[in-house]
Amino acid sequence: MAVYTHVPAEAMAVFLARYDCGELVSAKGIAEGVENSNYLVDTTTGRFILTLYEKRVAAGDLPFFMALLDHLAGKGLPVPPAIKDRDGVAIQELGGRPACLIKFLPGVSLSHPTQAQAMAAGRAMAEMHRAVEDFPLTRENTMGFDHWAPLFERCGHDLDTISPGLYDDLGFQLDAVRSSWRDDLAMPRGVIHADLFPDNVLMRGDTVSGLIDFYFACTDFRAYDLAVAHSAWTFDASGSRPDWTIGDALIAGYQQVVPLQPVERAELVNLARGACIRFLLSRAWDWLNTPADALVTRKDPMAYWRRLKSYDERSDHLA
Repeated sequence: MAVYTHVPAEAMAVFLARYDCGELVSAKGIAEGVENSNYLVDTTTGRFILTLYEKRVAAGDLPFFMALLDHLAGKGLPVPPAIKDRDGVAIQELGGRPACLIKFLPGVSLSHPTQAQAMAAGRAMAEMHRAVEDFPLTRENTMGFDHWAPLFERCGHDLDTISPGLYDDLGFQLDAVRSSWRDDLAMPRGVIHADLFPDNVLMRGDTVSGLIDFYFACTDFRAYDLAVAHSAWTFDASGSRPDWTIGDALIAGYQQVVPLQPVERAELVNLARGACIRFLLSRAWDWLNTPADALVTRKDPMAYWRRLKSYDERSDHLA
């Protein structure tokens, strides 16, 4: 979450008047994250999240995301569906951006998850994968395998301003991962979250109370979703200190609901290396292009370089 588009209180009050949600009491921009503009909104009847969708989220994809959240909520999963206004409309416009008012979910995101919490998150991901088996819509992974090389070239030698030699080093790693990427139908596919970091999982104790930020959700390998989460949950924020027991717990929790097939297990380390490249590239792009006045916390691209090197050094760990 972040704030790129600033919404005056008067405009927000007019926006909220479309809903049966009370009158505006307060609104606070949320700086965490990098994708959309988000506000924590309190009204006379409750608390909500107001999201304005910025350029990386295409307006044409919003019906997919809204339908997915409605589907998952209908299956009993703890996700935040968009709230419809009095005319039954979920997707609005505010500040020149598509916007939605979203149900607020209780819970806290974690900086240092325990094994029990990682296991609960793995179970929740697997339950989500089960729940979408009958979801009829699909969406391309616009940050997936086919998009890494073009994004790498768009970043270009500016990568060396982040860390000297990064362009050549990352290019070598990208070629290595792409040469061994298994892009066939042998592994189960379906709709995945594709961004299930600890800050996108809300916890109450050791119980998952919310899965949020589905704006990278797409159709891809289910094991890739697990690999993305593994690369996020196993490491501290700097990417320097892996705790493999946390990653093991995440996988164990997942397999309590959806056992991994042998081909998924065999490919998991390369999927995790691919996840590292994907997030290194997107963070690098944001690092190089975030407006100076945006209320947003830029994330260190090199944290994913360090993760990538850890997977290289422990390539046997996920085998």
